[in-house]
Amino acid sequence: MGRKDKKSQIRFSRQERSGIFFLLSIIVLLQIGYFVFGKVGLADDPTDAPGVDLDLQAKIDSLKNGAIQKDSIKIYPFNPNFITDYKGYALGMSVQEIDRLFAFRKHNKFVNSPEEFQRVTEVSDSLLDAISPYFKFPEWTQVGKRSTVGRKQYATPPNSNGNTYNSSSPGRLGGDITIKDLNTATVEELKSISGIGDKLSARIVKFRDLLGGFVVDAQLFDVYGLSPEVVERTLERYRVLTPPKINKTNMNTASASELAKLVYISYKVGQRIVDYRTKVGTIKSYSELTQIEDFPSDKIDRIKLYLAL
Repeated sequence: MGRKDKKSQIRFSRQERSGIFFLLSIIVLLQIGYFVFGKVGLADDPTDAPGVDLDLQAKIDSLKNGAIQKDSIKIYPFNPNFITDYKGYALGMSVQEIDRLFAFRKHNKFVNSPEEFQRVTEVSDSLLDAISPYFKFPEWTQVGKRSTVGRKQYATPPNSNGNTYNSSSPGRLGGDITIKDLNTATVEELKSISGIGDKLSARIVKFRDLLGGFVVDAQLFDVYGLSPEVVERTLERYRVLTPPKINKTNMNTASASELAKLVYISYKVGQRIVDYRTKVGTIKSYSELTQIEDFPSDKIDRIKLYLAL
């Protein structure tokens, strides 16, 4: 009987059980709320979380920023005549636009301005505006484009008589001007050109000697420190009248050292040409050279004068 009395003392009424259940529910909800909203707060500011290594977090953030920068494409100046499939794709060109450029270049033609590039490829104005600031054309192709009034295109061969042309440039005397040979001009003679002093005149002669003589007028643009304007003035009086005889180097048999004897090719680039040749077997066109890293593509027209396939 005592056992029955004891058992009856721990019974709860229905109302009491409901109250206890309600209280337990509130406690559980409070625990869940603290867990959920507490985690959110920590996620918003990970540095407030206990045990977070601030130095480690800074390194992680730095790696993330580096990955983002690595994924972004950085454009360097380039000659658009030698765009590859990949380069064109990276620039945002369509397959059709790239193919139009390839078809144009197949005829050994070159674009020499952003406008001509757009005319050939039919790229949109917005894309042209985005990529044309990075176009790098050979300097000699740009002569006279800044102001064509009264100027001559000096990248072209001399007149048919080989030594004179009629000057109609503003501020100059009319009549025939005798053209002298650029390959025999002395330091003193070159110093008579406005803008050429002791250093530049000596540099022109030294560069000419390294070449073994200028082959084309355009090589004068390759003299370091000589501005296009000074080159124009020089070519008004001096032109290549007696180009040297060139024994072309066969790029399919020459060693890196032999290729590096060329003024325009360093030993490093010469070795890369040899490595490329070993990989493909035979170099069949000059345009293949432009795919080689660090090759001076903007001077390909001059380099072709010294290399044979």
